[in-house]
This record gives sequence, C-alpha cells and structure tokens, in this order.
Amino acid sequence: MVDIELHGDVATIALNNPPVNAMSHALRQGLVAALSELDANPDINAIGLYGIGPGLSAGADISEMDAPQKSPLPPDVTHAIETCGTPVAAILHGNVLGGGFEMGLAAHARVAHPKAKLGLPEVNIGLIPGAGGCIRSARLAGLDAAATLVTSGRPIDAARALELGLIDRIDEGDPAAMAVQAARDLADGTMPARISSDQPLAPDAAGGLDAARASIAARSPFLDAPKRAIDAVAAATLPRNEALAREQALFFECLKGPQSAALIHAFFAERSVWKIPEAKLAPRDIASIGVIGGGTMGSGIATAALLSGLPVTLVEQGADALDRAKATITRNLDGAVTRGKLSQERRDHLLGADLSISETLADLATVDLIIEAVFEDMGVKKQIFTQLDQIAKDGAILASNTSALNLDDIAAMTGRPQDVIGLHFFSPAHVMKLLEVVVGARTAPETTATGFALAKRLRKIPVRAGVCDGFIGNRILYHYLNAADDLLLRGASPAQVDAAMEGIGFALGPFAVNDLAGIDISVATRAGTATAAGLEQRMAERGWLGRKSGAGYYLYEGRKKQVNADLAPVLDAVRAEIGLPQRSFEPSELTDRILTAMICEAVRVLEDGIALKPSDIDAVFLFGYGFPRHLGGPMHLADVIGATEILQRIAAYAEDDPGFWHEPKSLRSMLEHGGRFADLNR
Repeated sequence: MVDIELHGDVATIALNNPPVNAMSHALRQGLVAALSELDANPDINAIGLYGIGPGLSAGADISEMDAPQKSPLPPDVTHAIETCGTPVAAILHGNVLGGGFEMGLAAHARVAHPKAKLGLPEVNIGLIPGAGGCIRSARLAGLDAAATLVTSGRPIDAARALELGLIDRIDEGDPAAMAVQAARDLADGTMPARISSDQPLAPDAAGGLDAARASIAARSPFLDAPKRAIDAVAAATLPRNEALAREQALFFECLKGPQSAALIHAFFAERSVWKIPEAKLAPRDIASIGVIGGGTMGSGIATAALLSGLPVTLVEQGADALDRAKATITRNLDGAVTRGKLSQERRDHLLGADLSISETLADLATVDLIIEAVFEDMGVKKQIFTQLDQIAKDGAILASNTSALNLDDIAAMTGRPQDVIGLHFFSPAHVMKLLEVVVGARTAPETTATGFALAKRLRKIPVRAGVCDGFIGNRILYHYLNAADDLLLRGASPAQVDAAMEGIGFALGPFAVNDLAGIDISVATRAGTATAAGLEQRMAERGWLGRKSGAGYYLYEGRKKQVNADLAPVLDAVRAEIGLPQRSFEPSELTDRILTAMICEAVRVLEDGIALKPSDIDAVFLFGYGFPRHLGGPMHLADVIGATEILQRIAAYAEDDPGFWHEPKSLRSMLEHGGRFADLNR
C-alpha cells in the first residue's frame, strides 16, 4: 500500500492502492508507519509524498463507511503529516479529492501538477471534510473561498488553487521526480514550509459567511451537509485544536444522520446499474445511428448521439417537420457551445458532416442502430417496425423509445425479435441522464449488452428493465399519481398536495408535473383512472392542458404560477359524482400516503422481475424522476421506514380503498423473517 524510497538526504513515500489510491485502512496504517519510520531517521531532512498511478488519492474508501472505523482514522493521518518533525511536501497530481486533498492540505508544502483537479466533494454523499479540510482550506484561502469549496463539492484546477493560496507552486513532470525535487527544495529552504493550520485568518474574515449561508438556504434547503460545512469553516476562527475538534464533531453528526446513508446509497446505485447478466458479452459495433421522429424526443436523441461522436440520419415526414427537427438540434448544439461544452468548429462539423435528414426510411438501410421515437401509438409503432424489418441491414439493432407500450408486441412485427430492444430516453434526451434499457422476451443478450455500451458512449445511466405497462419508472409513477388523485378526490387541493411533496424535496408536486407534461397526455396515458376519466377529461375539454395552454391545475403567465380558481367547481362536481367522504389532511399524511404508494408498487416491480435489484429502481427515480437524492429512492426509503410501519400504513389506508391498498408479498416476508431490500443489492 505504501512504498518508501531514499534519495540521499530526502525520501519519498508513494501511495500504492490501485486504482485511485483510496484511503483504505491498510493505506492509512501504512502511511502513518512510513512517516514515523522516516521521521526517526536522522539522515532524512524532508519527505515527498505522491501517488503511484493516476493521482495522489481520490479520497476515502466509501465501502468502509458503513463499517466500524479502524484506527488510524483519516484525522490521525493528517495529524501525523502535519506534526511530522521531518517536513513533508505533497505532490498533488491527478484527481486529488476528499481525504486525498486533506492529506495535501496537512503537508508542510504543496506542489501541484498543472492538470491536477483538487476538491472536497464530501457534500455529494451527505458528509463534510472531517480530517481538517474545512479548517486548513480556510486558513490558507480564507473563509469565503473555503466555504465555496466545501459546499459546492466541485473540484478546481491547479491554477485556481495557486491563486487562492491553497498550493505553493505548480510543477510539471513525473510525480516521483516531482516528489524528490519538492522534498529537496523543502529541505534547503528553496520552498519554505507553510503549515496550513498555523496560518492566521484575516481580521475581518469572520463576517464573510453570511452570503454563503444565504446561498445554501436558497440552493440546498433540504440538505444538512452544506450547512454543517459552513459551520465547520466558521470554526477556523477558533484555536487550532478546538477548530479541528469542531470539524470532526460536525463530520460525525453528518455520518450518523440519515442523509449520508441515503446519498451514499445513491452513489453506489449509480454504479451498480452496470451489473447485469449480459455485462460480460461483447456488444455489437455501433458506428452510426438512425432516429425516426424529429419531435422534442427524437431531436434530443439525435443531439445526444451527435455529441458522442456518432453520425445520425434522422427521418421525419415532410420538409417542414424536417426543418423544425434540424432547428431543434441546432438550438441544442448552440446551447452546448454557450455552456462551453462544445466548440463552434465542432458544432459546425456535427451539423454539416455528421447529421443527415431524410423523409425516407430506406435511407436507414446502412446504419447500425435505429431508434424509433414517434408518439406513443401502438399502431404507428407496429407499422414502422414492419417496414424496418424489410429495410434494416442484417445485425442492425431496432430500438423503440416507447415509455410504456409492450415491447414484445412491437418486436413481433419483425422477423428478428432478437434484435429489438427498448431504449427509453427521458426528455430532454440530450440532457437527462437516465436511460431505461427494456429487454423483451426474445431480446438477444448481446443486444442488451449493446444497449448498455451505447448508454456508456452517450454518458447515460442505463437501468435494465423488463416488459410491463410503464416498465420501471412510469409503472411506479402511475401509482404515485393515482395516489395523489385519490387524495384530491377525498378533499385535498392540488396546491396542498404539491406543497407537501415539494416540502420534502421534490422539485415539483404531482399536479404541477401533470401540467408540465400536459393534461391531454395524462388523460391518454392514464385512461380509466378516476381522475383521468373525470376531472382531467373535463379539464382537457375546456382547453386546460397545462403549461402549454396557460391553464391546467394552475394558471401560468411566463414563469409565474397561481392557483386556477375556476378548477374548484369542476373538481367539486367530480367529487360529488364519485361520492367519497371529504376531509382535510395534514402535510405529513399526504406525503406518507403518496410515498407508501410508490414503495408498494416499487416492491411489486421487484417481485415481478421487472427490475433486477432494488437499487436499480432507486436509480430510475433519482436520475429520471427527480426523487429527492437525500431520501435515497423509494426502495432505500422503504428500508428506512421499515416493513412494520409500511404494513401498518397499508392496513389503515385500505379501510378507505381496499382495491388500491394491498400488501406486497415481500414486505410481509420481511416482517416475518427479517432482512432489508438493501440485502438484495448484494
């Protein structure tokens, strides 16, 4: 884990824990021992610290977070570096993040490679730096800069770090050679020692955190870690030992809280989606893509493919529709240029050389993968796939972007069902990270592997899903919306339900979501439910189609939203026809009912084999549906609430509606035999 080399009167310590030198217990133990050994050597005047491989260290070993921490802890390591009698120069190269950067901050001098990325991203998993990162960065760069660093979690480059005073210089070269040179410069005084926690704060610095607190309150009102991170930075005004003790106390408050567990779960859920049965198979080569449909979804898919370097042939009916599609793709690429994600030269090349538009399906005869992205009509999709079966080359993959329709019925229109797969993108497709990879009954394993390979190229988060109405995401979403509908019909107002859900971290409540999607779309996709058959049907008849018409559950004027008062008598008429008892609801009861409905359907999705594992369901909702990340997803939340409480809720709610509320089998099994859904992720 740790290698020592002697170079005359200086020595180097190399961290060697592939692939990213994570600060595991073994590495921590080895580093502390190496420092002690070299400090006891009277012939060594300075030490250079670097990492073998891509960087010094990318931080803590997150897999150890849920286990009892073994000594030496990360604060013990940074303390050993800072108090080492032999001065230590840290070489910051590669991605130096979290605990890795904290080691650098604890050194007596810091030399960065020009391409290094330095950061303290702990807030992304519900934690704060706990090994002196808040205190030492504040002492070196000031309170404001440190607050930005630890609350944003975003890395900075070496040039910015030098500007802030976080490092002493920038050198280029091999990290091992840089470590030797830095140690020699530290030993002979060419580079003076600068111990971070000994640096004085500016006298007026203490009042500089008010803006940071206000920014966090506006940007991340539901998250605990950014608030505690600012408190830890503020502690830099205290004497050294008190300041470090305060930071550690705040770190353990975060570690013991529910948000860190949820955010760490989300971190691993994002990575575990790739663990599928087909993962070891070689995917087919995809060198070109065809997209059928130039609406918002088709244009977004085409944009995503172009940005990944894949040539695209887009087919749409009529010159006007093709012009609109190209204009949409152009706007999407122009947006990437504005955001600095794409050069103007590259944008021009993509539009000129890599994008072809056509009115003829036959022009897709040579592409490797075709994605159908027309509107949700089974008849239209079947017709397209019947034609594609005659046009597409042998071995081409035929994909449907359907969000709910039966993929097996679509595949049956071809003589090659093994080549048919669902690729359910989320709008806007060039921005949203989630991709449901829907595997049909006869989809070949290598076709599935190719779907995942495409997702990787497009920088999407793919989740393998089976075939059912709505797959994973929309099947659970329908249940979520139906539970909200029921509350509406029993006396809650749309604004009350939305406020309750937004009050726990959802960006939009269910009725605001319906307005965004379109009331006509909701009626079409949820035909037969009480609200769709009653209230929303009447809303659509009145032209209240949501945001696009300026009126729905709410009235819209630009970005301003207010309650649609004219909806109340229409809703009252529907309530009277259905005849449900009317009552008021506390916000917590609204959220409990809706979240419990989501959990119940999510469990049934798992039981039916539509999702491979609970964390896949959570990934779908975290990355495609705006489920609050600090709650971890519906399956993680089920473990937090516990089977006993969920079953008690179901029994109570079933008194009102036994048809809707019934127990998933595995919840009863968990109550009787123990276990958690998290166990199934392993």
